[in-house]
Amino acid sequence: MSHLSVRLSIEKPNSQWSAKAPLSFDGNGAVIHVAGQEQEQLRAIRKAARLLDGMAVERVQLQGQWQLEQQWAFASSYTTPKRINAITWCEDENQAKLEKMYQAMLFTRALINRTPEELSPQKLADEAQQWLQTLGGKAVTATQIIGEQLQEKGWVGIYQVGRGSDRPPVMLELDYNPSGDANAPVAAALVGKGITFDSGGYSIKTSEGMLTMKCDMGGAATVTGGLGLAISQGLNKRVKLFLCCAENLISGHAYKLGDILTYKNGLKVEIVNTDAEGRLVLADGLMAAGETGAPLIIDAATLTGAAVMAVGSEYNALFGLDKALQQQFLSYASEEREPAWPLPLEVWHQEQCPSPYADTANSRPVKGGGAGGASNAAGFLSRFVPNQGQGWVHMDLAAAFNNTATPLMPAGATAQGIRTIAKALLQA
Repeated sequence: MSHLSVRLSIEKPNSQWSAKAPLSFDGNGAVIHVAGQEQEQLRAIRKAARLLDGMAVERVQLQGQWQLEQQWAFASSYTTPKRINAITWCEDENQAKLEKMYQAMLFTRALINRTPEELSPQKLADEAQQWLQTLGGKAVTATQIIGEQLQEKGWVGIYQVGRGSDRPPVMLELDYNPSGDANAPVAAALVGKGITFDSGGYSIKTSEGMLTMKCDMGGAATVTGGLGLAISQGLNKRVKLFLCCAENLISGHAYKLGDILTYKNGLKVEIVNTDAEGRLVLADGLMAAGETGAPLIIDAATLTGAAVMAVGSEYNALFGLDKALQQQFLSYASEEREPAWPLPLEVWHQEQCPSPYADTANSRPVKGGGAGGASNAAGFLSRFVPNQGQGWVHMDLAAAFNNTATPLMPAGATAQGIRTIAKALLQA
């Protein structure tokens, strides 16, 4: 199958082409016209990639002078769930690095785009474990805590959220230890929300709200993709990964409004919204991460619609009580061209979901959790991290998924965040 040659040019397009779609064709293939600062250039490249996809161009060859970020912008916007591995990179010094980034992106996107019937909680854990083992070999070991074992070991959040499904909930505990020394310190711990389908439970979603909920395991996929990318780039530090995997379904065995969960740290949580389940499973993962003694804990989750309302679908939201770390993560995101924005989090956000029956509720009993819902959710999570939140950053993945294509990105998962996480691990 032939490839369409795609080149860059700083010249303006021919008059018959709209300035909003900086793309033209000549006898040698397609030309993307770029101008202005880097951000403007990358957006123009993304728009052109979407246009070429819309024209059913099946394979492309990038030719001429492209920077790494220009090639990456084109590839991430041109690649769709139906078209993968259809790009030939420029033959330059960036080729090997781009291929590693691309394979991590493909894994992350494919996992998120899987149907909820295909991807049970245990299947999610299995696939994450298997992919990381192909990259890390003997340096990767893992255990899975499944079903009733979760309750026996005190991981009540994952167990309670997932017990309504016939397919049991799972916590994956994965250890990447390249030194092989069982006493090696853990440099970082990753925690991912792995809700493979979210009906909302008894606080049931609308059909429209439920349609995209195969993406609610986007946090688990993103931290896995970030770790895999870091491993492929030479990560030589010990990192532990915790995936909190469950289906949030309705049945005679499902958890209910008014239930009170008692966590391993003694905290009692009243359930006022079964659709605020992500924070309940992440609480277990964050406590497990804290037990490792890691000085850096990163969690990622498609946690709140409030984050999307605040920052839109092109940014991820970042939270931290450790303001220096939050700023460091913002700089990593900027360096990796993965837009992110800080949202408020203070210790007093822990008190924003009060309960007359327990230490806290899991939300506020109003639609969307009420004003400041994303910050209140982060405040809930902060109750479960060590050291008063120092060394912890929370990523609310507002940019994880598009149900329909946009002028810049295809429909489906984006994998935005994996580069930022990989950068943080390599710098830890």
